[in-house]
Amino acid sequence: MYHRTAYWGIAVVALLGAAAACKKSPPPPPADTTIAVPLSVSGVTLGNQIGADKAVAQPLATFGPNDTFYASVATVGSAPSATLVATWTFQTGQVIRVDSQVIAPVGPAITEFHVSKPSGWPVGAYKVSVTLNGALAGAQDFEVRR
Repeated sequence: MYHRTAYWGIAVVALLGAAAACKKSPPPPPADTTIAVPLSVSGVTLGNQIGADKAVAQPLATFGPNDTFYASVATVGSAPSATLVATWTFQTGQVIRVDSQVIAPVGPAITEFHVSKPSGWPVGAYKVSVTLNGALAGAQDFEVRR
């Protein structure tokens, strides 16, 4: 009987010792290895409809006189605050509209700009130019046809 009790005593002590050895403090969390990517415009897409994600449903280069012009501006990177400006022009630079939006993306994002004219657009050549924090970041030429 003494041997059995001693055996169990030694087994319990060994298990407690093993459990204590396994209770090492957890390793420190890994260092943040993410690299901040500066914000940039990765594309400007035009169309006459957008989806819930603000992306143009079908890219277009030719519009009808009664269409709304949508520009989806795709950005990559991050910034605590940045300003996107869309300048819509007609023919030789006649400004139709200038819109700006302040964004604070963390990763890929889409920002939407649009312009409409209930009385209809004149036929001709148009352009949208997009700046990011004052620097030209993208532009698209398009036209209106009957």
